[in-house]
Amino acid sequence: MSIGRRIGNIAGEVYEKMLIDEIKQYPIPEHIGIITDGNRRYARSVGLSDNEGHLKGKEKLEEVLEWCMEVGVKIVTVYGFSTENFKRDNSEVDFLFHLIDEAFRDLMKDERIKKNGIKVKVIGETRKLPDFLKETIREVEQSTKGYKNFKFNLAIGYGGREEIINAIKRLVRDVQSGKENVDDIDEKKFRKYLYDGSIPDPDLILRTSGEERISNFLLWQSAYSELYFSDVNWPELKKIDFLRAISSYQSRKRRFGA
Repeated sequence: MSIGRRIGNIAGEVYEKMLIDEIKQYPIPEHIGIITDGNRRYARSVGLSDNEGHLKGKEKLEEVLEWCMEVGVKIVTVYGFSTENFKRDNSEVDFLFHLIDEAFRDLMKDERIKKNGIKVKVIGETRKLPDFLKETIREVEQSTKGYKNFKFNLAIGYGGREEIINAIKRLVRDVQSGKENVDDIDEKKFRKYLYDGSIPDPDLILRTSGEERISNFLLWQSAYSELYFSDVNWPELKKIDFLRAISSYQSRKRRFGA
């Protein structure tokens, strides 16, 4: 490594430390939603296959979860596989399902899960997933259900509109059966029919790859979330990019529609 590059790395590390110290002086977002966009774009830009790009994306997610815990974020919801992703080439979909399965199995063996008290939950239409993945999801949720320090939600087979429609269907059935009174329905009551109504709405939604939209992600829950769009593809996201997203959130005055 050249002297110039070594000096640049040291300067970057010092800046990161300064930014972390500054960030910790202000309110940290309790819940961050992440749209991990750009795996394929990154792969094609550096001459890798799409599947290799997804592997890099998996590795980046592990890093980002560490960063979240380091600054004090308590809940992370990641858009892992959307309802639209089912339309991709069958071989790519199959690879993604096996990659997710492998990631969950690695999680169950990772000592950091117990050490950090990480509760893992999958949100989405899991009935559409292959049986082997459904079984692994059941195992990881069961094995981590008692942990309370950090919540990691992975949206798989997820679509925000579908979530709302399914919630309405369940609510209507309960009204018809007499379990609910239609005049008692409000936002709080409706929330419990979502995939996970136990967690607060995301304070911040971070999307990579330069696209400035939320693409059917947490539509109900993100009504008053702060949005941050990063130009870099997901596998290329650096810690400093993540810290800048947190800093940007802290600089805003949240009005919640007022």
